[in-house]
Amino acid sequence: MADVTFTVDGKKLTAPAGTLLIDACRTSGIEIPAFCYYPKLSMQAACRMCVVRIEKMPKLQTACTTPVTEGMVVATETDEIKQARKATIELLLGNHPLDCPVCDAGGECELQDMTFKYGAAESKYVEIKQHREEQQWSPVVYFDRPRCILCYRCVTVCGPGMDVWALGIQNRGVGAVIAPNGQDHLNCEECGMCIDLCPVGALTSGTYRYKTRPWEMNHIATICTHCGDGCKTTLGVRRVNDGMEIVRGDNRDKSGINGDFLCNKGRYAFDFANRTDRLTKPLVRQPDGNFAEVSWDHALDFAAKKLREIREAKGGQAIGVIGSNRTTNEESYLLQKFARTIVGTNNIDHHRTADYVSFAAALAGKAGRTASLRDTLTAPAILLLGNDPTNQHPALAWNLRSNVRLHRARVYVANHVEIKLRRQAKAFLQIPQDGYASLVQYLAGNDSAIAANDTTAAFRDALRKEESLLIVFGSEFRGRDIQALVDFGLSLPNTKFAALGDYANSRGAADMGVLPDMLPGYVPVSDAAHFTDEYGAPLPKTPGMDLLQMFDAAQRGDLAAMYIVGSNPVSRFGVDPAVLKNTFLIVQDMFLTETAQLADVIFPAANLYEKAGTVTNTYGDIQLVKKAADKAGVRTDFELIVRLADRMGADPKKLVPFGRGVTADMGQSRGPESGEADRHAVWLAANRLELKLSPFDPFATLDEIQRLVPSYHVSRLELLTGTEQPEKFDLVQIQPAGSRRDLVLPAEDTLFTSGTLGRFSDMMKAVVESHTTPNPAQTAAD
Repeated sequence: MADVTFTVDGKKLTAPAGTLLIDACRTSGIEIPAFCYYPKLSMQAACRMCVVRIEKMPKLQTACTTPVTEGMVVATETDEIKQARKATIELLLGNHPLDCPVCDAGGECELQDMTFKYGAAESKYVEIKQHREEQQWSPVVYFDRPRCILCYRCVTVCGPGMDVWALGIQNRGVGAVIAPNGQDHLNCEECGMCIDLCPVGALTSGTYRYKTRPWEMNHIATICTHCGDGCKTTLGVRRVNDGMEIVRGDNRDKSGINGDFLCNKGRYAFDFANRTDRLTKPLVRQPDGNFAEVSWDHALDFAAKKLREIREAKGGQAIGVIGSNRTTNEESYLLQKFARTIVGTNNIDHHRTADYVSFAAALAGKAGRTASLRDTLTAPAILLLGNDPTNQHPALAWNLRSNVRLHRARVYVANHVEIKLRRQAKAFLQIPQDGYASLVQYLAGNDSAIAANDTTAAFRDALRKEESLLIVFGSEFRGRDIQALVDFGLSLPNTKFAALGDYANSRGAADMGVLPDMLPGYVPVSDAAHFTDEYGAPLPKTPGMDLLQMFDAAQRGDLAAMYIVGSNPVSRFGVDPAVLKNTFLIVQDMFLTETAQLADVIFPAANLYEKAGTVTNTYGDIQLVKKAADKAGVRTDFELIVRLADRMGADPKKLVPFGRGVTADMGQSRGPESGEADRHAVWLAANRLELKLSPFDPFATLDEIQRLVPSYHVSRLELLTGTEQPEKFDLVQIQPAGSRRDLVLPAEDTLFTSGTLGRFSDMMKAVVESHTTPNPAQTAAD
């Protein structure tokens, strides 16, 4: 639309015609208060706080419903307007309880802020307060009716925003009240968006309520530990006896790749970190078969001695290493370097949730063809093949719904089940579960690939007419099917691709070479020349055993030791415990998992909220992980790998190149406890006035990653400021063998499950139980 020029408080402003006045003013730094208005949600005009005086109009107008026009003259803060807003607040306070000292929203309440600003010090309305008991709509959502100011933000975000419609309005007039459409409970995705958008303390979180005050917490923005979308979550942490405890998770500052969206995992499922049954002391199995708590020195010496003895007696091929989908890029990189240079083996793998190797191969040399998560919010047309983003990639689902609602994007969905996003789709095809490859052949022009009908023909014709297309596909595509899909996409103009995998850093683990046949950057192990130069040691050139082959070898007695970091393959892959009876097993984990129970040595490890580094989401967006919480007795996987290598006789300087062209560690490794002294040290390091001299500095390894993996050569400054950096995927070097096994095993997590972490989240369990057995004892809204 053409721009129009108008005047606000004497300032000349310009904005596209049709822009809402409140948006145009906020963009120009002129703040207009509002309770019911929320950007990108439907208009309500319910609260009357955003009233302004527009020249030539007889009455005050609401800025949230008025589009800007050429020559408009507006006043936003006259005495008349202030008096109108003060009167509105007096009305709102008519039945509002004055329980600010104990309200969870105290200090973060928009009504409190507006009352302070417009001075509604006394009320002209003398009425008896209508008290109502607080209601629990679900394990994580509480409703305090008297605090509600009927702004309807919760209703609009639940309806048009989430496409759930779990909340509505009950009664009319002065008796109107927000209520669940499921009578006395919420039948929804428990995303908690209604809580975050509530401008007062009417909706509160079951994980946070009455625990602490906002000003008593440190607020650390980091990356969610759960699915592959890589949402930013701001964690509220406070000091406890054994470290720093996470109390709250939200994304109210909207600073992340996910904007203001956060699903229930990012908002509530941090409680696994606070569990009392976490491992906090090293354990070593005794001759009687039981575990005994030992010192760190004893555990590390014992594990290193056994690994060294096996390596010297049987060679590195007798040892296997399994990495994780929830460790940082630096830890995954260090683990593969440890396996290849210290142990001397390519027997390294992890639980693969998508075939990133084939995806990299298919796009090798195709610059600018990979899509960021942000692209899914703006792409004019999207083809979604397989997967169910509502359950497995909630941020992607939010973006697609928002894109359709705000930009009228055209979404084409093909799936073997009727996923929820079909409701926003321009076209939906339900295909057989094994029909994805055939569908791609049909789309590419092979009419005999499927039994086509008018619906499939119209689907293909519509796709071919798109001038720009984003293809998003799930783990249903692997190997040559990915190549065929990419070939089809490249036959269309302006096509980008996104491969969907699970877990927080599945993509990073693959990128960092936690694979038996690929080095970091998908360089084949047979072509390790520049890695050899950097590492200063020859690397094994023969592909090692993959994860399943390692367990087969253990069963045959050909694998004498296994080092498992942050993974539970015994449970995930259904491994018979007897397979490992003759294998020396070292496990690093947070809990005594099924795999850890079989170990000879267990190292208690920190989780992603307790460490610093980077992770890469499934779209290839690289983001900074900041240390938010802390737990006495645990250590990061990075430190444990370094210490184990040291005890095995390795030179830590060769494993971690600290002090070699090092840039600042950005202060993130210190966590929420960092003070002025640390900030000064960070400034010195950032200006290269002081070198890092710690072998436990993960950012020294990031330096090496960026030297060896061109696709990770991204801006450190942008990472520091919290901006995700798209991986430069076109620079990936790859020539994979055609016979390699992909071994992809999708996590198949839902909104309420997330592998090992989900199993140890009591809040997620409570939500699942509430959905399967709703509690009829809860009080209805009115």
